[in-house]
Amino acid sequence: MPPRVLTVAGSDSGGGAGIQADLKTMLALGVHGMSVITAVTAQNSLGVQGAWELPVEAVRAQYRSVVDDIGVQAVKTGMLASAELVETVADLLGATDVPTVVDPVGVSKHGDPLLAASALDSVRTRLLPVATVATPNLDEVAQLTGVRVESEHQLREAAQAVLAYGPRWVLIKGGHLSGDALDLLTDGREEHWLRAPRLDNRHTHGTGCTLASAIASQLAKGRPVPQAVAAAKEYVTGAIAAGFALGGGIGPVDHGWAFRPAAG
Repeated sequence: MPPRVLTVAGSDSGGGAGIQADLKTMLALGVHGMSVITAVTAQNSLGVQGAWELPVEAVRAQYRSVVDDIGVQAVKTGMLASAELVETVADLLGATDVPTVVDPVGVSKHGDPLLAASALDSVRTRLLPVATVATPNLDEVAQLTGVRVESEHQLREAAQAVLAYGPRWVLIKGGHLSGDALDLLTDGREEHWLRAPRLDNRHTHGTGCTLASAIASQLAKGRPVPQAVAAAKEYVTGAIAAGFALGGGIGPVDHGWAFRPAAG
């Protein structure tokens, strides 16, 4: 039986991010992906045209159905939309003793809000404390902590600000800075700086979802956090390099890049 990984996130009808990206990533990395859908979006390469969150009862029932029967080795969270959903999912995660990757999704790649402002405090006080690894980008760091990162030297400050809310590890994604794509992984004691060349490809829809799901997949295989994150970074770098045009806007990363003929 392959390791089992559960994603708790929103659906992206365009297939580039959200639940769809998570399940594609899990398949590519050799784990069995399962899902709890928290919201449905009407979404394409141009943006999010609509979003509808599911009732708390539906989210809780999906989670219990999977965890109580099939079981999980890791969980990843994405779009949770509202304070009520954040708190419900945090309670469920707190009672599930497996590694958890929290991607504190605030806005889409196109700038569309995916988390109510009223839910930010619940993310800080309820969700981040149950995270094994939190994976905020720089916009999400600013949204959650008020720390605005404009250079590599501020990544450490951002990490400490997020760690103050209780996750065991934080991965500050520096992809919005100029220069190389530099991320900082730390638990407050040890640091791992992950650097990759910046790729000239605008088709990067789903990058954050893909990275978080890749980390969860590697954790489910039993890898320690630093190794899991390094392997996930390598996978998502390849997916970005192979990102392709789709529709009239920003296309997705290629979750199956390693299986294409060009990749050998």
